[in-house]
Amino acid sequence: MEFLAYIFAAVIGVSLGLIGAGGSILTVPVLVYLAGVDPVLATAYSLFVVGSTALVGGIRNTFKGLVDLKTAFLFGIPSIASVYATRAWIMPAIPLELGFAGLSIAKGTAILLLFAILMVATSVSMIRENGAKRDLELVGEKVHSHHFGLVLLEGIGVGALTGLVGAGGGFLIIPALVLLAGLEMKRAIGTSLLIIAMKSLLGFTGDIQAGMPIDWSFMFAFTSSSVGGIFLGTWLTNFIDGQRLKKGFGWFVLAMGVYMIARETVFA
Repeated sequence: MEFLAYIFAAVIGVSLGLIGAGGSILTVPVLVYLAGVDPVLATAYSLFVVGSTALVGGIRNTFKGLVDLKTAFLFGIPSIASVYATRAWIMPAIPLELGFAGLSIAKGTAILLLFAILMVATSVSMIRENGAKRDLELVGEKVHSHHFGLVLLEGIGVGALTGLVGAGGGFLIIPALVLLAGLEMKRAIGTSLLIIAMKSLLGFTGDIQAGMPIDWSFMFAFTSSSVGGIFLGTWLTNFIDGQRLKKGFGWFVLAMGVYMIARETVFA
């Protein structure tokens, strides 16, 4: 099954190269269900994998002039602090068994359920991509004010979410950069990748501080497979229109999210 996990890591990278976003949301499910990694540890691995893959895209977009460095650091610094604090102190402090409305739920199960809900939200964003993207582009053309206070708050919130579930949160960051920072869509996408890379990789150091039992050889192999997939996916864009695949991929992510919710509740 671990070999299959490496294959799916490459598939995640290919999807990122083809459609530009969303593929990393599958990292935690692949690690948990195919590689047999504990859910809490999987969120730590996911931070490293997502951060590394986003860094590749962020560097490429920086050279293309599609990254607003001022906004990236304004959003990124509070986000980094938030995700680091969540991984280093908040996650270790969460008890292994959580009580809610008279019910007891394991910490790992709670994380997977929260992650599944995030997958459903991400899938809806991808399915509605065309209309939502046009709306944001129109707004981006009109917006000239910069609500930097709200950008800081959004950075803290997204950082905390990333720290809890190990996902990049690009579907939250991009609208914030357009609506609150006044960036046009292409620069918002490029800037979001750099933000995701910074907060994920630096947030991962919180796991090291917390003493997470990291299997470095496995994590580097999984990450290498994913990053390699990105370059393959980017090459495939010469022959395949990735944006046409985005809605179909969104439906797949939705199905996976619903499956995870059912598996962790009804079929647990």
